[in-house]
Amino acid sequence: MASRHPSFSTSETPPRLRRVGNELYEVSRTYRRDMRASARVFADAEQAASLGTHDRSLAQLINVTTLPGIAAPALGMPDMHEGYGFPVGGVAATLLPDGVISPGGIGFDINCGVRLLTAPVDVAAVRPVLESLIHEISRGVPTGAGRGGRLSVAGAEMDRVLAEGVPYLVRELGQGRREDLTYIEGGGCLDRADPHQVSDRAKLRGRDQLGTLGSGNHFVEVGVVDNIFDDVAAAQLGLAMGGVTVLIHTGSRGLGHQVCTDYVRRMDDVARRYGIVLPDRQLACAPLSSPEGTAYFAAMCAAANFAFCNRQVITERARDAFRRFIDCELSLVYDVAHNTAKIERAGDHLLCVHRKGATRAFGPSSSEIPEHYRGVGQPVFIPGTMGTASYVLVGTDASAQLSLSSTCHGAGRTLSRGAAKRAVRGHELRRQLEGRGIVIRCPSNAELAEEAPLAYKDVERVVDVTERAGIAKKVARLRPLGVIKG
Repeated sequence: MASRHPSFSTSETPPRLRRVGNELYEVSRTYRRDMRASARVFADAEQAASLGTHDRSLAQLINVTTLPGIAAPALGMPDMHEGYGFPVGGVAATLLPDGVISPGGIGFDINCGVRLLTAPVDVAAVRPVLESLIHEISRGVPTGAGRGGRLSVAGAEMDRVLAEGVPYLVRELGQGRREDLTYIEGGGCLDRADPHQVSDRAKLRGRDQLGTLGSGNHFVEVGVVDNIFDDVAAAQLGLAMGGVTVLIHTGSRGLGHQVCTDYVRRMDDVARRYGIVLPDRQLACAPLSSPEGTAYFAAMCAAANFAFCNRQVITERARDAFRRFIDCELSLVYDVAHNTAKIERAGDHLLCVHRKGATRAFGPSSSEIPEHYRGVGQPVFIPGTMGTASYVLVGTDASAQLSLSSTCHGAGRTLSRGAAKRAVRGHELRRQLEGRGIVIRCPSNAELAEEAPLAYKDVERVVDVTERAGIAKKVARLRPLGVIKG
């Protein structure tokens, strides 16, 4: 079927994709004169054949290769789909000091990420109180656009959240345990954060949003481990058959959105001053060493710290509910960010690695991961949908060369939210899910329909491509018992 929105103009010849590895396809840098690197996509043969026919994601990935200072092929993960400037599921590294940083390569929801917790009980302990448990968590975690939470921060307190991240919440506000910090990417704090680079408007939008889900595909999910693929890795991560889990997926809310908005405008204004000509204004960027690049990076780190704190507060609300109804403590397995840029070393070079809708996937030899997981690999979480499964994986050492130590972050959309609402009736979807024993809490049937399973790719296929490509390996599968949707 022809796309309503062709990926390539009628004056362009569609690119030829060449297989260059296990589940890896490439568009050569010779495809277009302005390409500074090739574009590579992790996909199976059928997925590769359809790339560029249903959305603009492949065209966007090719555009990413034109960024000044790009130091390696631009990468598309198996869940890649169209986004703002960069495709969602896009990874790109630029060479420091003069390579660019692009807000579109991080996204509007800075450090949208996934956190996994486990309970020291099996599913039999949860079933009798599941409705009450999900209701209690939903009472403690506001959902929907613009909704505020119980914890409000402003002024100096907001600046400390932005500068110090989760360590400040734990030490000063009693939100969590010190051992949590070990199991959060970067210890829950990106140290280049500067609250002074975050606008007053952004801070105002975030003042009451810690501990809230927001809208869209964000969720809190109580689940059960229903399959183990790697006994050793599962044991190291504290996962056992029949064990109860909690997944939290949300980000920096209105604060992060405003940071991205502010700096896209600012970089669009200065691009030509730096001699940057782009095929798409949504790729607005500036050298990381420039005043604009340095300021954005500091503001992005601050927004990322806010997102870590958001998930930390939600964790405490979930812990409160489990204490009340099951009398047990939730333990943090890991918190992994997507929608960030990180400074990382590759041999003798420092790179700015953009991951939009993609997460780190460091292998067992990496010093970047908690000591407890060395020898196993960094935990990676790939959520499915309300009616399917989510997966726990671990990164591989091979990912460093294959994918800039990156992997996908979810199933990936196939339908827009509007198209999903036209295809699915929310009340019918709610009834179907509840008929399968899944407890659902969502503000409206329309918002529920936006996140219907048919709006997403097959998560099992996405995970299988990831594993066959060698960038991460499966550890366990989680099946949903109850879901609170944003």
